[in-house]
Amino acid sequence: MSRYGMMYGPDITFLGVERCDVNEPASYDGADVVIIGAPFDGGTSNRPGARFGPMALRQACYLPHDGSRPSLALRVDALRDLRVLDAGDVECYSGDVEGALAAIEEAVHRIAASGAVPLVLGGDHTVALPDARGTARAHAAGRTSMIHFDAHADTGDIAFGHLYGHGQPMRRLIESGAIRGDRFLQIGLRGYWPEPETLDWMAAQNMRSYEMTEIVARGLEECLTESFRIALDDCDQIFLSVDIDVCDPGHAPGTGTPEPGGLSARQLLDSVRRICYELPVAGMEVVEVAPPYDHADITAFLGNRVILEALSAMARRRKDDEGGPRWDPRQPLLDGR
Repeated sequence: MSRYGMMYGPDITFLGVERCDVNEPASYDGADVVIIGAPFDGGTSNRPGARFGPMALRQACYLPHDGSRPSLALRVDALRDLRVLDAGDVECYSGDVEGALAAIEEAVHRIAASGAVPLVLGGDHTVALPDARGTARAHAAGRTSMIHFDAHADTGDIAFGHLYGHGQPMRRLIESGAIRGDRFLQIGLRGYWPEPETLDWMAAQNMRSYEMTEIVARGLEECLTESFRIALDDCDQIFLSVDIDVCDPGHAPGTGTPEPGGLSARQLLDSVRRICYELPVAGMEVVEVAPPYDHADITAFLGNRVILEALSAMARRRKDDEGGPRWDPRQPLLDGR
């Protein structure tokens, strides 16, 4: 499982960070975060193209790819304040679902077991199964919860005669025991799927799913606060799964199964920042960015910024834990300069 580089396009790293090799533990010894691509879209049920997501997410920025990104809001430079490395892409043949998932899970587990946070660039949401399972394996059994942003529940059973696909990973995760159903939080669901039988299965697992109507009625911040309480009840860390189609297609058109009426880009960025600042994140993925449908790179830019918000919040959390003045989102930009 040596570093493959980029499966599609030039061999670049995320915004110019240093490289590492999953097969050589010494290359990521002491890393805080290891980025790895999972360019698999063999599980899509509608429009393919997410295999090109890792490439787009790595390069979607108009600034120099110099391994530095100071955050105006959080007053840290996550790519320098943390040790962030890029292991390239796991080799994923989209015609071999089980082989691809096994390779992804092993790579993610090696990263998580080293003490680093695996940050996976998808790929379609099929990869949530190996991403979250590989992360959970590195920690005590049953002690990892899931916060899942998505328009779709992804809790289907069998699709097109197969157990694995981008509409089924959350059911497979719960069935595997890697993530507890009663510590599984979904945010942003909407639309016209799943059917009543699948909703009944979800209820039987004691999942907590925040549909957009509830989010609008109660407010996103209140729903997040409630989900945090559940996520940390009898669990030590979380896995954060961000399907870019949680956002309205006006904010994220480049995805395989767009569903109108979702979160805004601003809401998603603020939510990810808050999660990674307030909660112990053990692993993370950004999935379903499909460049073939992405007008003016809107979706790729958003996904890139989701990653940077997460990293910046992790860096700020560490800085605040080390002492000194804590971050205050109300502080004017130029105070103290």
